[in-house]
Amino acid sequence: MVASSIRIGNQTSRQVPSRLPFEFALRHGFDAFEWFSDQGRAGWCEAEMDTATRRGLREEAAEHGVLFSVHAPFAANPVRPEGAAAIRRSIDFAGDVAARMVNIHLFTSQGARAFADALGPLLEVARAAGVRLSLENTPPTSPDDFNAAFGVLAAMPEAEGRVGMCLDTGHANLHPGTQNDYLSFVDRLGDHVPIVHWHAHENWGDGDSHLTLFTGPSAHDDRGLRGLVLRLLRRGFCGSVVLEQWPQPPELLVEARSRLRRLWDAVMAQEGLRRVPPRLL
Repeated sequence: MVASSIRIGNQTSRQVPSRLPFEFALRHGFDAFEWFSDQGRAGWCEAEMDTATRRGLREEAAEHGVLFSVHAPFAANPVRPEGAAAIRRSIDFAGDVAARMVNIHLFTSQGARAFADALGPLLEVARAAGVRLSLENTPPTSPDDFNAAFGVLAAMPEAEGRVGMCLDTGHANLHPGTQNDYLSFVDRLGDHVPIVHWHAHENWGDGDSHLTLFTGPSAHDDRGLRGLVLRLLRRGFCGSVVLEQWPQPPELLVEARSRLRRLWDAVMAQEGLRRVPPRLL
């Protein structure tokens, strides 16, 4: 059997100028990078990038083999006009810089049908831009919420091959129904929920602390991460992993990337999978 290896990258941070984490990624050979659009909360937004800057980013990414993703604003709910407009801006930026994924949060207050219906026009915009959408779990959202949303999306032609789930393991670890047991969160996801993106960080179940991998619970026991990798491989995951933090020192990201790749390859070998280069999704 064969399986794609993974792309591992980092993300912009509200703590430092957006260019600093990106240059760090290039310098250390990361092959993924995520732009988080949330000025005032995460420190960057698409309006900072004019046409020439976007073209330059696209060329840099191609030169260094980096796959971009874009995180739409935290509060961008497609059911609301201002939320839909914010997601469109993220999709436009993604198209300009050749990103392959735009990540948004799943909002459940108005139900799965209303959310999916609001997402429909944005999926058409995403198709025209050549990008996919990923729906991320936040601490309040449950596996059942995702099962319901993707149950509705499965019947929408415009969603076919265009939308999947972004698994945020730190958030899954905080969900009241799976606290300190993010593997249970994954196990409760239906087979019709495709996991296409992974936001990787840790916590102790007491807050969204965004600890770097292997500095929280997995520093002493990595069986949880091993179990997660096994589940992702069996689901056919071949997306990007985004390390969602800017630690001190930032070289912790390099160590986390190296350890995660070794763990990933070890589990692949255990499963009898042959490693092939990661795909551009």
